[in-house]
Amino acid sequence: MMELEGCAFLAAQAKVKSYLAYWFQLGKRLCIWGGEHTVLPQPVLQGDRYSQAFEACWAYVLSGQAGECFLEDTTETIAQLLSDSWDITPCARCQMPVPLPYHGLPPVHCPCASLPNWPNLELPLPRSPINPRTHLLLLKERLSF
Repeated sequence: MMELEGCAFLAAQAKVKSYLAYWFQLGKRLCIWGGEHTVLPQPVLQGDRYSQAFEACWAYVLSGQAGECFLEDTTETIAQLLSDSWDITPCARCQMPVPLPYHGLPPVHCPCASLPNWPNLELPLPRSPINPRTHLLLLKERLSF
């Protein structure tokens, strides 16, 4: 059972990490120390992986040194999102990742509510790192049908 709990925590970490990366790409900041300071690592992506700036920010959050932290325009802390009470799912309006509790009411609004002209499908959408080799192999498979 302990192994399953560890896997669930790692899965939650991956979802929350991706959630932050997507919103950082749209300019949302991470509020640290209960909102006293904000950080926005740039760039978020570097080639086929997360940038060193983003990885350093993520390590800082996981270490606990950032204190209570949350994404700008949200109230859910990163610690809450890493618990087994929350899931990260696509927003019905903009398809960006948003936290939803397993029990209780969802947040009042998506962080996209404060972004003017969003969603904007004319701009490149935020994304996770892409391994070019894997991406090309998937394209090749799709084209071979």
